[in-house]
Amino acid sequence: MGLRTAEQYKSSLRDGRAVFFRGERVADVTAHPVIGIAVEHAALDYRMAHDPKYRDLAVVKEGADEYSRYYHVPQNGDDLLKRSRLIAAATREGATLVVLIKEIGTDAILALHIIGEQLAAAGKPEYRERIRNYYRNCRDNDLAVAVAQTDAKGDRALGPTQQDHPDYYVRIVEERPDGIVVRGAKVHTSVATNTNEVIVLPTRAMRAEDQAYAVAFALPINTPGLKLLASPHGSSHKNDFEHPISARHKMMETLTVFDDVFVPKERVFLQGEIEFAGLLALTFVRFHRFTAVSYKLPLLELMAGAGHAIAEANGISRAGHVRDKLTHLAAYHTTVRGLIEHAARSCTLEDGVAVPNTLLTNVAKYHFAHNYHQAVQIVQDLAGGLLVTGPAAEDLTSEATGAYVLKYMGGAKGFDAEKRLRLLNLIGDLTSSDFGGYQEVLAVHAEGGFEAEKLQAYREYDFKTVAAYARKLAGID
Repeated sequence: MGLRTAEQYKSSLRDGRAVFFRGERVADVTAHPVIGIAVEHAALDYRMAHDPKYRDLAVVKEGADEYSRYYHVPQNGDDLLKRSRLIAAATREGATLVVLIKEIGTDAILALHIIGEQLAAAGKPEYRERIRNYYRNCRDNDLAVAVAQTDAKGDRALGPTQQDHPDYYVRIVEERPDGIVVRGAKVHTSVATNTNEVIVLPTRAMRAEDQAYAVAFALPINTPGLKLLASPHGSSHKNDFEHPISARHKMMETLTVFDDVFVPKERVFLQGEIEFAGLLALTFVRFHRFTAVSYKLPLLELMAGAGHAIAEANGISRAGHVRDKLTHLAAYHTTVRGLIEHAARSCTLEDGVAVPNTLLTNVAKYHFAHNYHQAVQIVQDLAGGLLVTGPAAEDLTSEATGAYVLKYMGGAKGFDAEKRLRLLNLIGDLTSSDFGGYQEVLAVHAEGGFEAEKLQAYREYDFKTVAAYARKLAGID
């Protein structure tokens, strides 16, 4: 098929998929008042591929063939930098909300490439061939692909087989000559309502008794028995004036249920090989945290830019404490950007795939997540209480109230009431709305929480060498 248009992408979503919103089945996700916003947001990826401004970045040419850069298997640091810049550009077009319609799926495909080679080396080349065929299908048909990894888990202190019921983790319940049947559920599956495929990965290392849970596969979203329960968070009606970001940009999250779903053999990538389950989970994370930091960069740009703009509008930009706060925002953004660029440049080649530096990627992700709430605090401090007490859009246009808004809501010279309110509403949408709360929760939990990032950084750091240096200077053999 080659590169699809936005309209072709949207048309592909009308396929009878089982999507539920507030308990009711959705007949057409493209026409739904909430999910339809997420569809239009995701279509940005397809529009960018045909936009002369982005085409050289968004599209890879190999002879007469063209395909999305997301599907390009990186061979070096330059490939990873271009991937990162495309993710950031798409997020910038999405007004700081990541598109994720191909980013996360290709993170999983890159991880599967590496694990497929290792499975082949272990005497199971059939998995490698299935992964390669699946990759080519997604690339050549320009598919949108979600990833379902996090299991429902139940009691987190217990393993999969120790739970009150066996379906808190997705598992194989039947093996057939032509495939497997799976049951269970995954949580916070991003973009699944408006994607073409979903890749399912293990969420943890498995023990011998967990063999049925060591499973990875891919399915079309309209597969019988696959059900998507869409989260209603942030679904209230919004206008562009008060919510300039979230009125037009949205990403859906789902509880993804596998109700005895049949998976054809050619789409099974792991079937009981417990020694590869944890490795696949961690390899996916190595790519996905790189994606995560890349898509956070426009958000940090906006934090610094909005902080500076509102300080000017409020007439406080020359105050010493304000310059100090703006410097903090600038340093925050610059540090995260520098770390992820260095992670790309210091990549390693593993089984034919360039992998971002894992230590730097995790340090970048931790630095972002650990400091995000402080950045929100700074921008809210610079903006003032009008973030939550200001007049409505209707007050500005009403004959009864408009004159008062225009008279009293102005700011420093050059910032009339409407300009100042637009800045305040932008910051309010970003930091004090349900969208702002969504971003704050993502900062803590998306792509792995604080402890996961710290643990991975601890594992990757070369303590042996630096401890030897310390012992040498201390005069210890």
